[in-house]
Amino acid sequence: MADFKTLFSQYDWEQVKDSIYAKTPADVEQALHSTRRTIEDFKALISPAAAPYLSDMAHMSQQLTRQRFGNTMQLYIPLYLSNECQNICTYCGFSLDNKIARKTLNREEVLAEVKAIKDMGYDHVLLVTGEAQQTVGLPYFREMLELIRPHFSNISMEVQPMDQSDYEALIPLGLHSVLVYQETYHEADYKLHHPKGRKSNFHYRLETPDRLGKAGIHKIGLGVLIGLEDWRTDSFFTALHLQYLERTYWQTRYSLSFPRLRPCAGGLTPKAVMNDRELVQLICAYRLLSPELELSLSTRESPSFRDHVIQLGITTMSAGSRTNPGGYTLGDDSLEQFEISDERDPGMIAEMLRNKGYEAVWKDWDRAF
Repeated sequence: MADFKTLFSQYDWEQVKDSIYAKTPADVEQALHSTRRTIEDFKALISPAAAPYLSDMAHMSQQLTRQRFGNTMQLYIPLYLSNECQNICTYCGFSLDNKIARKTLNREEVLAEVKAIKDMGYDHVLLVTGEAQQTVGLPYFREMLELIRPHFSNISMEVQPMDQSDYEALIPLGLHSVLVYQETYHEADYKLHHPKGRKSNFHYRLETPDRLGKAGIHKIGLGVLIGLEDWRTDSFFTALHLQYLERTYWQTRYSLSFPRLRPCAGGLTPKAVMNDRELVQLICAYRLLSPELELSLSTRESPSFRDHVIQLGITTMSAGSRTNPGGYTLGDDSLEQFEISDERDPGMIAEMLRNKGYEAVWKDWDRAF
């Protein structure tokens, strides 16, 4: 297969959706008893027919997670460098058409944020920006990675998709992981939600993990924004993308996130609402499909939900997050991308994990290993 775009073009959204909703209890039982699950098994596990089997799925997911990851939970925190953005996105507080104050942190402000994050105990940071090529493009990322690298063992980024050569330039500067969410694999709806800016190029975004794999990045994070489209169909295409990447760039690690739409400036009403039970079903389905996959749950979710679901397959959590540039030192919530739900500080999360028999891991791993 030349690239994922070629594979993706062989599937029709509506046909995939119909096949998921046509799955039967017999299909679910076959998937549960399979020793090596396929993408068709995954369809069954995310289908409505799997709902009565959620207890069985949860038990199996918990066992697989503990076998691979033990009783550990990796903690990370986002560091928002900028909320400047040249895209119009219907669901994002940073969207160009939202009349909010814009800010890009300078070196001194970034170092102040770094100190605040280090004081919380973190050694793993996720750098986040809007998509503003002139302001927060490759030169800015180079400068920030060189500035931040001495302070952290592990640096991830969630910024605009870039060319392969750009990633190749940043990896030696300390870039370890890149998160790039397709938002939705429904091409027509994607264009509705991204009417202006570089992000409106559906296929350039779709091909970003291929460019990352070719660049030799250590880890790639995938996901969709749950609520833009039918979550089951979007999740199928995410799983299809994941399996393609695992086969093609087998030396790379992978993670997956489950962001549900949250309130923000100019916020969008979800087209498809996923309830908590359905999110548990999806988390378990991914674990049963891919036991090695890292599964991440952010502070978008409520404290109660996060406390209960961590035992069912989650391996990575954020804690103490702020979604605005300068959020840990300047405290201006008017600059935030979206409202968080779990506002507990990292110490409270670590204590909760200890009470449940888990060890909080504050960094990914040492590069020396």
